[in-house]
Amino acid sequence: MSLALYGHPFSSYTQKALVALYENEIPFDFRCIDADHPQHAQEWLSRWPMAKFPLLVDGERSVVETSIIIEYLQRAHPGPVRLVPDDGMSTLDVRFLDRFFDLHVMSPVQGAVGGALSGDAGQRDYFRARAGETLERAYGWLEGQLGDKQWAAGGAFSLADCAAAPALFYADWTHPISPEHPRVRAYRARLLERPSFARAVREARPYRHLFPLGAPDRD
Repeated sequence: MSLALYGHPFSSYTQKALVALYENEIPFDFRCIDADHPQHAQEWLSRWPMAKFPLLVDGERSVVETSIIIEYLQRAHPGPVRLVPDDGMSTLDVRFLDRFFDLHVMSPVQGAVGGALSGDAGQRDYFRARAGETLERAYGWLEGQLGDKQWAAGGAFSLADCAAAPALFYADWTHPISPEHPRVRAYRARLLERPSFARAVREARPYRHLFPLGAPDRD
């Protein structure tokens, strides 16, 4: 049985896993979870009743949580791009930055999106403002962290960049990265130019109307 990834193209965490798969050109079947493919939802929930995607299936093994999926792919289906370095301290740096982008960039965006989906204008405004405060702090920290690095953890594209790409993509839609953070803006632009993420963005383009805060006419 070939690899199968269950998720949705517009999902940030699905994109994070897709970037890793595309980086190493790993063959897989994409099984979209939407109204047009009810069988995919049934298969997904039968394997992971917590109802969070993406889910990677490799034979009889189910793998969940994007960071674990990416590390699993490196171990079970290695390719030329090593997304998690072998050196112990470098590995910790990459894993920390992966957590930073998931917890301090993507999570606030999800809070703002959840507030908008509630249908309550007060909730929408409250959670977007709260996300803006958190994201502004995250942008400020990242501006100093990046320095002259090409990628989040240095010169090599890594797990941290797989997390950063969709996180900063949607974060800038939620609370724009100001000119006061030129390194963050430039880093986001580099991520958008990376072929693996550019492909994920292109595949998700038809779903932009689903962004409840209003997708900007750019990117």
